[in-house]
Amino acid sequence: MVIEIDERSGFCFGVVGAISKAEESLAGGNQVYTLGDIVHNRMEMERLEELGLRRATQDRLDALRGCSVLIRAHGAPPALFAKAQAAGVRLIDATCPVVARLQKLVREAWSIMEPLGGQVVILGKKGHAEVVGLTGQIDDKAIVIESTDDLYNDVDPCRPIYMISQTTKSPELFDRVSSAIYDMVPGGRDNAGVIIKDTICRQVSSRYEHLKEFAARFDAVLFVSGAESSNGNALYHVCLSVNTRTYKIESPEAIEPQWLAGMSSVGICGATSTPKWLMERVADTVRKMAEKR
Repeated sequence: MVIEIDERSGFCFGVVGAISKAEESLAGGNQVYTLGDIVHNRMEMERLEELGLRRATQDRLDALRGCSVLIRAHGAPPALFAKAQAAGVRLIDATCPVVARLQKLVREAWSIMEPLGGQVVILGKKGHAEVVGLTGQIDDKAIVIESTDDLYNDVDPCRPIYMISQTTKSPELFDRVSSAIYDMVPGGRDNAGVIIKDTICRQVSSRYEHLKEFAARFDAVLFVSGAESSNGNALYHVCLSVNTRTYKIESPEAIEPQWLAGMSSVGICGATSTPKWLMERVADTVRKMAEKR
């Protein structure tokens, strides 16, 4: 059986940076807490917890005076930074540079829209950590939409619109929503009151077409991703769209032997939150299954 791990799958540079900062602080003997998962992958979080990482919630900040708290790659709203400073917490800011630039753009967008009575619209997953950090830049005055249905229900076509996107959203979805905005506003694409900026991370967006090509090459595909990963869910469906024998798993133990019955080639890939070591474990498990046949 041919077994291949996609060389372009795995952590994006923002996640690599956040995990590196956590490991460096833990290696120094510090007690390090994180507000939410550093990465939406249960297996990687368990590995970090074995190194000493601990989870905390915002309402416990006062109890963490003098401790180190890591702001994950998704970023956080300014209110959280202020609350941590007041609580005497030492922050380790691991916000992804791409997300940090997007946070600045949200503030700039609001400075343009507010005097015009306009709207800042963010295409993203409601409640997602990155989106919470983005909306918090302007005191939650942005409108978050997940689909064209949300667009039609929540956005006023007669007021100026400035739309941006969560960094990990699908380029196809972004294009679809962008077209829908121009279709609904007076004047269409000639409407000067509409500003649309594609803020999807290029490292993420480039994986969409690549994964289509990768998944199509194999009899079966194992897509390795945490259940909570928004990016993982989107990329899994990209693979599924070209290969109906694509199976999403969180760990090697989730592999069903019947998935591989009669298969001569298996591709293994994952999300921007999937560690390489986990995909390698999946490959080892598939290899052992093949040897038993």
